[in-house]
Amino acid sequence: MFDTAAPAITAPAITALVALGMALAFVRADPDSPTSRALAVALTFVGLSIVVNVTLRLKLQAGYIPSWAALAGPVDVIAFMSGYEWIRRVRQTIPAGQLKTRLGDWSIWIAQALVVVYGVLALLYPEMRVREFIGGLFSEGRLMSREFLLFALPLEISLLLAGASLLLCLNRRPDVAERTRLIAFLIGIPFIASGLVLPFQIAPVATVIGLLILLIGALHYHVLQGRRGQFLTRFLSPHVLDLVRRRGLRSAMQDDCHELSIVCCDLRGFTGYAREHNSGEVIAILRAYYDQVGEAVTEFEGTVKDYAGDGVLILLGAPLRFDDHARRAVSLAETIVRRWHENSQPLDVGVGVATGLVTVGIVGGAGRLEYAAVGSAVNLASRLCEEARPGEVLVAAETVEAIAATGSPAGLEPSAPRRLKGFADEVATFALQPANPQSMVAS
Repeated sequence: MFDTAAPAITAPAITALVALGMALAFVRADPDSPTSRALAVALTFVGLSIVVNVTLRLKLQAGYIPSWAALAGPVDVIAFMSGYEWIRRVRQTIPAGQLKTRLGDWSIWIAQALVVVYGVLALLYPEMRVREFIGGLFSEGRLMSREFLLFALPLEISLLLAGASLLLCLNRRPDVAERTRLIAFLIGIPFIASGLVLPFQIAPVATVIGLLILLIGALHYHVLQGRRGQFLTRFLSPHVLDLVRRRGLRSAMQDDCHELSIVCCDLRGFTGYAREHNSGEVIAILRAYYDQVGEAVTEFEGTVKDYAGDGVLILLGAPLRFDDHARRAVSLAETIVRRWHENSQPLDVGVGVATGLVTVGIVGGAGRLEYAAVGSAVNLASRLCEEARPGEVLVAAETVEAIAATGSPAGLEPSAPRRLKGFADEVATFALQPANPQSMVAS
């Protein structure tokens, strides 16, 4: 004898497997992201909801409703709540500027509350939910019945509120990647939710359409994020990249003014070297230089603000803040000089270090963004770099004072005050000895 229920459950089972596969793919792609985890939980329980509800409908056709029918409602609740939690977390990563955000936040909170109402009703009236609501959209006389509306209205209103919250997110003008993902979710979620009320013969089709729309948007988002991530790894430490992934680029790097330290370094004699050597040799030495500087920056959790020819400008204390940014900056400068010298490179490097109040933030337009740092300390680090002899690190007095507040600044010797372009008074400086292979700053 053949099981007549088997063909009926095949399509829903396949649909559930698709949802579970997508959940696994999302959480594996970005396991440390709370946003990805929320979406994975939502998709997992969408898959479970499909299996549970189709099974209940088949049992009803067989003439009875099992005692565990009350457990189906909480499965739906977790699916909806996790999806709305995804929306809430995404909202947190998109800067609102001067826009009011309370309306969108309240929309999500009320949507979640309505889902809880649906869950309570499903626990109180499990048989009514299976008989009158599940798969009941096109059943004659059921659409406008009180029993159907009792379960349908809380979910319908919650979906409308969640959609409104997504539209308000789009009003913030997110970047292309985020906008694509939000639009895909806005279009796809009604198809996925319709699987509850459509007849189970066609519900899998609607659900799969919704899942595919969501998948296309997510893939486009992750491709663009991957390209951005490859670019940002040249500038940001892994800790900053994690901050960007969790909070979004603009949110993680909003305008701020606080004390930090700046390291500026460049190659001595690079212009003459570039004039006398072929382009391949010039690119090779720049690549080696950038790679070594990048490794040192990552080690001390700094942020590369600029690559400009043979010059590199590095921030310590933004966007990640450190109490010991001055000590890290001098240690980073010493490390750059020492490692470059140890590799017997044809050109020497000079470094300037300064500390002070700096305003940092995102600037730009027409789709091009730059992380800007503005302040006297930035200019001072650049001028000290210009003054440094080959293999020397010049350090501003403010940096030494900041180090002294947390410990002894070993290895730094007073240098003659200097008159620097853009500074009215002489600038007090300290120096590390040229190309000293030993560590010059107390750890």
